[in-house]
Amino acid sequence: MSRFLLAHFTMSILAANLFAQSLAPSAPGNSPIASKSSAISSPSPSATPTATDLINSLVAPDLQAAITLLKSNFTSPDAITETELNRATVQGLMTRLPNGVKLLPNRESAPTEAPTPLYSEILDGRIGYLRLGSLNSANLQAMDKSLINFTGKKLDALVVDLRASSGTNDFAVAVEFAKRFCPRGKPLFTLRKPAARQDRAYNSDRDPAFHGLIMVLADGDTAGGAEALAAALRVYDKALLVGQPTAGRAAEYSDLALPGGKILRVAVAEMVSPEGRSLFPDGVKPDLPVEMSVADKLQIFQLSGEKGMGPFVYQAGRPHMNEAALLAGTNPEFEAAEATQQRRGSAPEKPPAHDPVLQRALDVVTSLEIYQKR
Repeated sequence: MSRFLLAHFTMSILAANLFAQSLAPSAPGNSPIASKSSAISSPSPSATPTATDLINSLVAPDLQAAITLLKSNFTSPDAITETELNRATVQGLMTRLPNGVKLLPNRESAPTEAPTPLYSEILDGRIGYLRLGSLNSANLQAMDKSLINFTGKKLDALVVDLRASSGTNDFAVAVEFAKRFCPRGKPLFTLRKPAARQDRAYNSDRDPAFHGLIMVLADGDTAGGAEALAAALRVYDKALLVGQPTAGRAAEYSDLALPGGKILRVAVAEMVSPEGRSLFPDGVKPDLPVEMSVADKLQIFQLSGEKGMGPFVYQAGRPHMNEAALLAGTNPEFEAAEATQQRRGSAPEKPPAHDPVLQRALDVVTSLEIYQKR
């Protein structure tokens, strides 16, 4: 498929998706144009300003006057000592910078996650599926073997699932993952440290191991180097991102010791995408938003080791969405389930575990194949 056809059809899909979203009613605070920075924007003239809106509207003289007035007028002077004011400052910064500052009891209390293994599969005999898991050297080697296998089978497309790829500070390993998909000589991401006024660019020095259509799955568990990988795939492979916004922890953190033994974890450098956009703290937004509960996702990932991912997309005994169904606008899965229920005359059964994020990605791949054949 040519890049022109892919780009043209991709824009058609995105336009349809955005149009559908515009027709659906939005819950308060869930506007598609809202961002994390909306909490500190100016309140609407017609809306009652929130406490956060009012605090953000205070300029330096107002803030100083408020502190002075509180110290001299509050009924309990002990509640507004310099120590309490400093505690409130730290607490407020941790609230306002949730991905930037964290207080730990000690070094040993820093949470450590068990590494998640890589999982690979060929879906429907034509689409490669890679759930990368932790971005570490063991999974990198496993991914290389899977990509060699996929290349030998001449697959139509590849789904890169980053929903089990939590944060890592090993940016060198994250770069190696990105090199398998991005062109030689291109910048993959930049680590920008404003305090030191220095940037460290990470570039690809090898040819990609896969050439073809790539879909990326992401959500709030996609963090750190995985967020930079998602951004690079979007830029260089025109990959569509399906799912939910990433964690917004694409940063380098330093653990700074406090005199009392506690640890202040601070984001000291931010990851910047190839087109120059910071990935911290807003993360990467999906092109096709799809909701899915964390509990359902974890259950499916656990069961996929023995059942594969197919049963959670193509339900056994029921026809799955194909080219004819997409063209006709029908849903064989729903129709088959409805017919079975009517024959039995029973109450609806609890639906089996289903992965709507992966399903949406596979539907897009099928749609692109239809478009290419026309």
